[in-house]
Amino acid sequence: MNRIKEKRIGRGITQEFLANALSTDRSTVAKWETEKARPRADKLPELAKILGCTIDELFKDEQKAH
Repeated sequence: MNRIKEKRIGRGITQEFLANALSTDRSTVAKWETEKARPRADKLPELAKILGCTIDELFKDEQKAH
């Protein structure tokens, strides 16, 4: 499972809530979770804060593959 989705669900946050908190669209959050897009760098600190993790944790599995 995608780390963003995993963290979001683990905290009981909806895509809509996350999108609103980051001033973006729910469809953008869905694209992050399906790996059709990545969050912009300027969104990462707030995304990590909301999800209660570090930026590195959001991409942990991805880093191992490289």
